[in-house]
Amino acid sequence: MMLYLSGVYIVVTLALVPSSIHSAKTGDCEVCVNFLGRFYQSLKDNDVKFTSAEIEKAFIKACKDAKGKENRLCYYIGATSDAATKMINEVSKPMSYHVPVEKICEKLKKKDSQICELKYEKELDLSTVELKTLKVKELKKILEQWDETCKGCVEKTDFIRKIQELMPKYAPNTAKSRTEF
Repeated sequence: MMLYLSGVYIVVTLALVPSSIHSAKTGDCEVCVNFLGRFYQSLKDNDVKFTSAEIEKAFIKACKDAKGKENRLCYYIGATSDAATKMINEVSKPMSYHVPVEKICEKLKKKDSQICELKYEKELDLSTVELKTLKVKELKKILEQWDETCKGCVEKTDFIRKIQELMPKYAPNTAKSRTEF
């Protein structure tokens, strides 16, 4: 009986181990997988030739519009003008053979581990968050996400006023549901 129970314990343990390893990997390379996935889809949607040179040109162009963590990814890969290293071919060549983006990111991780350490910042839910409780840095980040600035803003209330003023434009559903105005 004891042998049977220990056998069941081993089977259950082995069944659970692979799933926990897999779940740890799903969060790896979040920015890389997401950005390269969208980039690959845009290549297919725009009927770009899948040659290394064409992909490289399109990647540099895509990186010019990248912001935040995605811009940092482009910097690490060498697709920005101020990048110190150039390893764009580590993206363009495998992508020309339609290698899955997850595999490309794994390979990039071996070259530069910082690539897979990039994580997206959590989005604030403007419908539930109370702007008064946020720090000025977080308020500035909201404006930055909207590609807006707050000239002449000195105090926290100035930033809050600007966000409330712009909310109907950038988050109309949230603006309607908020009663903070």
